Amino acid sequence: FDLKEYLETKRVSVEKALDDSLQVTCPEVKTITESMKYSLNAGGKRVRPIMCIAACEMFGGTEEMAMPTAVALEMIHTMSLVHDDLPAMDDDDLRRGVPTNHVVYGEDIAILAGDALLSTAFEHCAAHTKGVPAERLVEVLRRLGESVGAVGLAGGQVMDLQCEGKEGVTLQELQWIHAHKTAALLKVAVTAGAILAGASEEEIKACETYALDVGLAFQVADDILDVTASTEELGKTAGKDEAVDKTTYVKLIGLEESKIEARRLVEDAVKALSPFGEKAAPLIGIADYIVARKN
Repeated sequence: FDLKEYLETKRVSVEKALDDSLQVTCPEVKTITESMKYSLNAGGKRVRPIMCIAACEMFGGTEEMAMPTAVALEMIHTMSLVHDDLPAMDDDDLRRGVPTNHVVYGEDIAILAGDALLSTAFEHCAAHTKGVPAERLVEVLRRLGESVGAVGLAGGQVMDLQCEGKEGVTLQELQWIHAHKTAALLKVAVTAGAILAGASEEEIKACETYALDVGLAFQVADDILDVTASTEELGKTAGKDEAVDKTTYVKLIGLEESKIEARRLVEDAVKALSPFGEKAAPLIGIADYIVARKN
């Protein structure tokens, strides 16, 4: 299985769908649409939409069936980046190697562009998903909503902010943050793809186990890269976590233990997909890629 070729082929399909998803429909919405497109089209690995498509195909579904949900996932992810970068939160002026949204469009427009990306995600998923029974689509929409709320992205980000500079943060608290801030969206990416294709409850549970482990591994790898990679390699400001005294895996358990933990999580993730044999190759490859990546 050639993961590099697979990721590139899927990335090209996703990029086209993303580009087609937002259009200036009248002069009045030109500014906000351009701001939304600026961040949505700023590149990136497109891991979440690709994982959604891979899970859908693993259970006999198609790329076409999964693409509206894949686009919605990337819109939600992009919203979280636009808002995370704001001065009131992580206060960063570089993302994916280019100036952040608020640096280009101002804080007011960036906040509203994030809001619009979030609502458009649900609209796009509901309007463009074809050939899927309504009850499956409703469950996907429910899970998308859950992933971004108080027990998802938003709740994880709140606890992350509250733990900055705080003494005595435990490993359990850190895991809660990232199970919700990072893994929640990866979990819905994989499970939504499975649900669209008609996976059973047992199969969906295996996907959840895989995605939670991969999500935590993703964050451990991010924490490692923050201290080992340069700003140029990362495409965002290096050393930022330490500068704001953020609670990270490296801070709590050290660099070498963090590398061991990332590898353990990936091994557990891969084990969860063992019942699906060769069909799981793309998701297994992505799990390995997540800890080996350089940015």
